[in-house]
Amino acid sequence: MAIDTARTFKPINIALLTVSDTRGPEDDTSGDILAERIKAAGHHLAARAIEKDDAARIASRLNNWIDDRSVDAVVITGGTGLTGRDVTPEALDRVKTRDIPGFGELFRWISFKTIGTSTIQSRACAVVARGTYIFALPGSNGAVKDGWDGILAEQLDSRNRPCNFVELMPRLLEK
Repeated sequence: MAIDTARTFKPINIALLTVSDTRGPEDDTSGDILAERIKAAGHHLAARAIEKDDAARIASRLNNWIDDRSVDAVVITGGTGLTGRDVTPEALDRVKTRDIPGFGELFRWISFKTIGTSTIQSRACAVVARGTYIFALPGSNGAVKDGWDGILAEQLDSRNRPCNFVELMPRLLEK
């Protein structure tokens, strides 16, 4: 990370969604890890929720956050695998304006260093939806650490050079 200390850090508001049929607030360890990292980075945890693996319910929750102008980004953990119940990417397809293909590509490259070829089973992805960033990570603790520490911590830091997602936020709705 190339942090330009001459620049001012701009905290953003991040909503956190855990997608799981089995986890609840008491055992959402990957969500807890992300919440801690969001706050430690200096950002605001704008909202946090758990939704079942149901594309319509996930898309509905996302639409509510996308329409809330106080939410700048959403980080999702879970639902990005290959099983029939893993529907997070399909939910993102329902709300997206455009894809951020490099996110999934970079995530799998980083993850390869940790879990080897098993990373091919991940459908981690990211989109922009009506001016809001949405990042979808697998539900394991290791995956959320890889995704936050290896990508999001830098790209959601307004001081990161040569560029970052934060500086693009005012232009996401340009025509």
